[in-house]
Amino acid sequence: MLDHTPSHSDSPLYKDSEFDAFVSQLVNAIGNPPDLVYHTLVLRPGILGSYLFIETLVDKNKIEDNVLKFFSECRFLDDSESMTDLMETLKSRIPIASTSTVFDLGSCAQGLLKGMCLLVIPGADYVLMLDVASFHHRPVAEPKTETTVQGPHEAFNEDLITSIGLVRKRIVTSDLRFEQMMIGKSTETKVWICYIQDLAPDEILNEFRTRIRAIETDSILDSTYIEEWIQDKIFTPFPTLMKTERPDVMVSHLLEGRVAVLVDGSPYSLIGPVTFMQYFTSPEDYYQRADIATFLLWIRFLAYLLAVFVPALYVAVSLFHHSLLPPTLLVSLSAQREGVPFPSYVEAFLMMMLFELLREAGLRMPRISGQAIAIVGALVLGEAAVQAGLVSAATVIVVAVTAITNFVTPFYNFGISQRFLQYAYMILAGFTGLFGILCGVLFTVIHLASLKSFGVPYLAPIAPTFLSDWKDVIIRVPRPWMKSLPRMNNPKRKKR
Repeated sequence: MLDHTPSHSDSPLYKDSEFDAFVSQLVNAIGNPPDLVYHTLVLRPGILGSYLFIETLVDKNKIEDNVLKFFSECRFLDDSESMTDLMETLKSRIPIASTSTVFDLGSCAQGLLKGMCLLVIPGADYVLMLDVASFHHRPVAEPKTETTVQGPHEAFNEDLITSIGLVRKRIVTSDLRFEQMMIGKSTETKVWICYIQDLAPDEILNEFRTRIRAIETDSILDSTYIEEWIQDKIFTPFPTLMKTERPDVMVSHLLEGRVAVLVDGSPYSLIGPVTFMQYFTSPEDYYQRADIATFLLWIRFLAYLLAVFVPALYVAVSLFHHSLLPPTLLVSLSAQREGVPFPSYVEAFLMMMLFELLREAGLRMPRISGQAIAIVGALVLGEAAVQAGLVSAATVIVVAVTAITNFVTPFYNFGISQRFLQYAYMILAGFTGLFGILCGVLFTVIHLASLKSFGVPYLAPIAPTFLSDWKDVIIRVPRPWMKSLPRMNNPKRKKR
């Protein structure tokens, strides 16, 4: 009787005698929470209505100023109006920007849980739902993981509307599009696909839609949940979707024909397709002169290679390839290792794992003391380990160089992949030396060449080669020379 499909027939949703039963079922459907507010009001002599809302989900000022004040001052309710006509009058005149109607008990319960105020009148065909939702969220603040010296200092927050506003502020073209989907049976999380209509290729856009609509899960609490569902390959250390908390980064990718995903409750957006080389580009590169940006880009390439290969090369040379070292350096290393009880690969693993523990401790400890304790712990433990003869000084230097270069990568999720490669190459170097490292490099290159991000090869524009795209990947050319859009994305327009 109460839970039926929408109907505009003469029979009301509930009769006068069933009004209390309907409200009781509605309250029980949401578990009779302590923050539920339920009051009655006089619509006209002899006619009482009720309004319900969950006070922790609404803006009380809207209810007091727009709803209650309206009913206390209105004088237009005609005694001859039917209940349905009365609802239509209220719907058109209540000063709330967004009003809608619901016809069943389930929709009423869902509306309450989403921050709506329900206006219920006995004998009406439907319930009036007023959008007075107000959720607490952080103000727009500086980025936490993608800090820059120059450029904007705004970051997304957990409020989806605020994040969309930051994007719209930067892109005012009428071709900017947002598509909303509701994912998660329990959470019903809003997921928005963002793109520019005359730039984003249809095949990539359709692939995003298909993968997101295919998600079947109870909950979506962060954009990472979406990333795991729609990524091209699960078992790979390399991310095939870019995560960013910066609106300017997301906008720059939209303007090159890519697609972004925003998730309600997450301060990070997802961007695709993305390639391996794009992870070395920092947002600050576009707020510097071209020659300085190119220099910093090459520094990041070098830092990545050092972070991945220095520990493995140290293990390989110290165990198998002594002839590669100058005699003086070889004598020095041998003297340092005299009395050390562990082989070099065990030393390297112990020190690398110790640094990982210090890094995790620094992240989890209180912000005021965490960084200081991590730095002091690394210095004290490193020096004490050398003095105690547990490790050599050369191992401490190698681990320190690796630790520093780990932090050069602009994107955190990409930095995790290079840490994975460090340990993989160290294991190979400990067994077979340089030959093992070479085998690992070949396997890595083959794996990278097999990856795709929404149909775009992961190693583009190097393999396959798009020479015109190198101007924004290998080097950063001056802006007057960047007139064409990246070919590897296959955007609808070719010129900026």
